[in-house]
Amino acid sequence: MAVRSPWRSVLLRPRLAIGLAVIAFMVVASFASLPYLLGSAADDPTPRYNAGRVEQARTPPSWGSSQAGSHAASMLMGSDGLGRSLLHRSLVGGAISLTVGLCAAAASVVIGVAYGAIAGLAGGRLDGVMMRAVDVLYGLPYILIVVLLAVAIDAVVERSTVARVNRIAQAREAHVDSAVRALPPERRADPRARLELEREAMLLMGTGELPSSAREIINIATLLLAIGSVSWLTMARVARGEVIALKAMPFVEAARAIGVSRAGILFRHILPNLTGVVIVYATLAVPQAILQESFLSFLGIGVRPPLPSWGNLAAEGLSEINPYKSHWWLIAFPCALLAVTLVSLNLVGDSLRDALDPKWRGRRP
Repeated sequence: MAVRSPWRSVLLRPRLAIGLAVIAFMVVASFASLPYLLGSAADDPTPRYNAGRVEQARTPPSWGSSQAGSHAASMLMGSDGLGRSLLHRSLVGGAISLTVGLCAAAASVVIGVAYGAIAGLAGGRLDGVMMRAVDVLYGLPYILIVVLLAVAIDAVVERSTVARVNRIAQAREAHVDSAVRALPPERRADPRARLELEREAMLLMGTGELPSSAREIINIATLLLAIGSVSWLTMARVARGEVIALKAMPFVEAARAIGVSRAGILFRHILPNLTGVVIVYATLAVPQAILQESFLSFLGIGVRPPLPSWGNLAAEGLSEINPYKSHWWLIAFPCALLAVTLVSLNLVGDSLRDALDPKWRGRRP
């Protein structure tokens, strides 16, 4: 009962219940809207890239019953400049932002805990070298690192795509030449026969161009790499400090005295005692990663249109704010969803800190 009482007092707090409820709703609603991204949502009559439905472009939020069915619900947040439902796009953007935030936070926790634990357990000169490397990375501008990574990866992808296109074009040309030589002599001079063979070779081998879906995946992977390459630094320092404190504990000294190796001490005694710190940091790292992703997407570095994200949706809505006619819903709703999600994640993180940190146990919110 003494062990359970802190958890029981925390789990009964309203802020944790509210935070978990909002996060659960956002996760379910966001990932349930992913079929809209694939163009298979039957309740939305506007295709994904339909610029011809001018009558539905920039429609304000509709709460009435003039439109029956699920299409009326899809216009609760209005539509964008192409007539697409802002509700669906905001929820899909939420799924992308939550996925990027969770993956980046997981990467930062794994890298930071491993790096900090090794540095703290090794100590001495190795600890000094590893932490000076962290200090150097701290001194680099974050946006510059992201831009350099994006430019470098785009250049590598473009170079490999050009090489692949040239290689397939040469193979296609060789295939057509061999097919022409196999034709009867009276058909070799016919240009229509060669055109037909080139068309067949094109269908068989393709052009070698990278599909747009693959480029979108590469952009998201670049964003994850950029966020994860910097966000683990704080976790490394926190883990190192905890490991140094745990090294002086009697149970670690006893394990060392009976001949347990450093790896055994790390995995059996130190890492299990870091669980509380890791969980608290992970819950607080997720909103930070989501905010960083949204900020980078707002600048056009992260997730790029037509793939929606809370950041690029806010960037699109910003251009619609003008003194003449303001389409306020295009920026208000994505920013509101982002703010509510970040506040809910922080509430959950604070509640878990109350449960796992002895210094905060027993305090009321």
